[in-house]
Parts: sequence; structure tokens; C-alpha cells
Amino acid sequence: MFAVIRTGGKQYRVTENAVLKVEKLAAEPGSTVTFTDVLALGEGGNLTLGAPVVAGAAVTATVIAQERLDKIVVFKKRRRKNSRRRAGHRQDVTVLRVAAIRAA
Repeated sequence: MFAVIRTGGKQYRVTENAVLKVEKLAAEPGSTVTFTDVLALGEGGNLTLGAPVVAGAAVTATVIAQERLDKIVVFKKRRRKNSRRRAGHRQDVTVLRVAAIRAA
């Protein structure tokens, strides 16, 4: 069984026991998070699409850790003006393990 959930302005296809990194959530490691924005559910050949969400469906996940992704370099240059700027950015993420997918 799989589900498509929406969190942090992005959509994720998840299955049970899957580990995924999502935009930072306000939750402590070891706590449980429930997502009710389930856009689609699938099992075998059956697919249930929501309009916009599947009524009564939920995905439960356990927070494993709060981490930061690798640094990316933001480099801006204006040609022929001897102007350049370099900065770094590390995105905060929450690592989750999907515990259960509950259909309506």
C-alpha cells in the first residue's frame, strides 16, 4: 500500500517503513506525527484519488531526527563589473519513518 501526502509545500509518495526527509516540522525525535493531507491511496491495482484529499485517510510517522542537509553554494556574479557574492545555505529537515497508512 502507498500514499501520496502533502507537507511543506511538496508531495511525497510513501510506503510503510519508508524513511524520508521533509521540510522541518516542530516535533521532537521519538514523537509521532500524523498527516491528514493524503492526496492519493493505492493498493495493488486500486487507486483512490482525493478531491483534493482522501476523506478519512491519514499517514502516521515517527520522527527519527532533526538534521541539516549538505551545504550548497549560492554564487552570484555580474559580468564585467568585478562584482561577485558567495554565500552558503544548509536546509533544516526532519527525518521520518512511516509507521502506518490508514484508509478511510
